[in-house]
Amino acid sequence: MKYTRVLSIAGSDPSGGAGIQADLKTLSACGCFATTALTAIVDENTMGVYGVHPVPIDFVKGQIKSVLDDIGTDAIKIGMLHSSELIRAVKEVLLPYQIRNIVLDPVMVATSGGKLLMDEAIATLKHELLPMARVITPNIPEAEILLGRKISQQTDLPGVAKELSHKGRVSVLLKAGHFSDEELVDIFYNAETDETIELPSPRIATNNTHGTGCTLSSAVAAFLAQGLALNEAIVKAKNFIHSAIVEGARYQIGKGNGPVHHFHAWWK
Repeated sequence: MKYTRVLSIAGSDPSGGAGIQADLKTLSACGCFATTALTAIVDENTMGVYGVHPVPIDFVKGQIKSVLDDIGTDAIKIGMLHSSELIRAVKEVLLPYQIRNIVLDPVMVATSGGKLLMDEAIATLKHELLPMARVITPNIPEAEILLGRKISQQTDLPGVAKELSHKGRVSVLLKAGHFSDEELVDIFYNAETDETIELPSPRIATNNTHGTGCTLSSAVAAFLAQGLALNEAIVKAKNFIHSAIVEGARYQIGKGNGPVHHFHAWWK
């Protein structure tokens, strides 16, 4: 028997709700064997981000190579990459492996508002790493940063998703959670079929949204690794994060934005 393998390249969250800790939980809950390459040690909890300690770039590259040369992978989820140098290094180390299932979550700002990406790294991420991905998963603030303009209404999202697709080369899951509508309608632009689908779900009244972006992108990577078609993987990941938010809303942990319940299918 063989595991379905997913490598997460991301920063840590000592409070366990986001970052590489959320990736490990999500990938495990979705039936995958998770491996990791740590990019930064983040001083963070449910209330905020208090510091970022970068892992040396050569050491990040070494972790990635060690995993891929030995275990290999069926998909990669990329999260927090805080500098241009690190973004270029990750691109350089991944290129020879020609891995198709790369899910990039363009992490720029934490749920609590803490900044996680240097300004000079935004252009590098946009022009050098995003085109390598099969799917990117920006939220509204991240999409605004990538576009360089504000997004004011739900009806803008299909056009925005297509605009972010690098001329139809990268599929885009655009998350609408920052709008205040009672119903959330995420937009998925499938660049491989040139179709746009709506993913509606009711808004859950909860502050426990810490790590939702990390969790969703990891779920997408998990289901792509398992061989699901692109639209099916996106829908299944959307259902996973919705259930994780619903079940996580029942709990109280921390003093700020608590986490979702990654193992909602396994225990209450």
